[in-house]
Amino acid sequence: MNTPVIVWLRHDLRLRDNPALFYAAQQGPVIPVFIDDTSVADEWSPGAASRCWLHHSLDSLNQQLSGGLKLFRGEPLDVLSKLIEQTGARAVFWNRCYTPQAVRRDSLIKRALKNAAIEVHSYNGSLLWEPWEVSKGDGTPYKVFTPFFRNGCLNAPLPDAPLPSPQLRLFSAQDSTDQISLQQLRLLPDHPWYERISEHWEISEDAAWKRLQQFTAERLQHYQKGRDFPSMEATSTLSPYLQWGQISPRQIWYYSQQQANKPGLEDALDTFLKELGWREFSYYQLYHNPGMTRENLNQRFNHFPWRNDADRCRDWQQGRTGFPVIDAGMRELWQTGYMHNRVRMLVGSFLVKNQLQHWLHGARWFWDTLVDADLASNSASWQWVAGCGTDAAPYFRIFNPVTQGQKFDPDGTYVRRYLPELKKLPSRYIHTPWEAPEAVLKAAGIVMGTTYPNPILDLKETRSQALQAFAHLKEHS
Repeated sequence: MNTPVIVWLRHDLRLRDNPALFYAAQQGPVIPVFIDDTSVADEWSPGAASRCWLHHSLDSLNQQLSGGLKLFRGEPLDVLSKLIEQTGARAVFWNRCYTPQAVRRDSLIKRALKNAAIEVHSYNGSLLWEPWEVSKGDGTPYKVFTPFFRNGCLNAPLPDAPLPSPQLRLFSAQDSTDQISLQQLRLLPDHPWYERISEHWEISEDAAWKRLQQFTAERLQHYQKGRDFPSMEATSTLSPYLQWGQISPRQIWYYSQQQANKPGLEDALDTFLKELGWREFSYYQLYHNPGMTRENLNQRFNHFPWRNDADRCRDWQQGRTGFPVIDAGMRELWQTGYMHNRVRMLVGSFLVKNQLQHWLHGARWFWDTLVDADLASNSASWQWVAGCGTDAAPYFRIFNPVTQGQKFDPDGTYVRRYLPELKKLPSRYIHTPWEAPEAVLKAAGIVMGTTYPNPILDLKETRSQALQAFAHLKEHS
């Protein structure tokens, strides 16, 4: 069969275990396309760091396809319809997206194409289980992670096995007049900040596999304890590759279990797979609560006395709070587009519970600066740390950045990496520089309030204020 098949690629920029690409290749020559969707431009359009990652992802995939990836900008239905008319394609394949806007868009496009006698085939290419496949015995959705994962997911049919690379034949035709170059997509920001981020990552499908292989061979054995220490290389750092589909969760799920067959790795593997489970739970929550990107899942928090202090929020964004582990985390984010997961919890708690800033301020900043910015995980995680999610951290869990830093970065290795102005400070004071004697500060070249800021708030006082606000909310709900 020589009738071409269009494969509309979105968050699945890989060849292996790509259902849409695999099954399309069995139907005929393939036209792989990526469309920069201009139909909706809202606050959750890809942020700057995500677009930087996307630029390199598309470049890498195009090389894998020997220059055969077609790039467009516009409304997807218009682009697809014109391409169908120009090439004679009779089918469009894609892997499903799960954000509310994408679900609405894809449903409308599928209906319109079918009405035009075009075949449409969609597949699960980015989750282990479809959100509608997991439910409680009474048919209602789970609201708590542990029973969702243990009772729902692990008792559901196993995820499909990963698919091999397809036997591709690319459709040979003159380029569409609407086709544009990667540079014309203008995904890279004008600010040179992105260059530093790009230096920290090799962005390709092969790089994702190398990270998975390295993790299972070298890091998994230390994962269960080491994942809490930000200075240790104990985590997989696969999340940005998952977000843009250089690797699939099914590949990670099966490969990690195949490799972790040594005695003593059972608990570490279980902990790692639960992280994949949390990603699933985030998508599950978003599917069943499409308003969670902006609205509190626990509606009592609609009456919470959040503050709106732009200056203090800016201190947090720039890593100028005066609390070293918080500032190191925010500097890591700015310099690498990434942040260690435990530090994400600490900076989140500091913003919403010590500063009493609305969690959306944090969600929006992470959305713009994280290379692994994922709408489901970002929204669910911020609601978790704020206490307003369905399965949220208790309101009284307020992480103390000093004691957390002393526990999980006892020698200050992580702090010194991202706060070089404190690198000469003795470890005794690395998390409390304001307590260091003047002579110690002078020897380290530190002038509090000048070379490093004084703390912008009192931890004890703000903890008390947060607890009072939460207790008042509970009493008057």
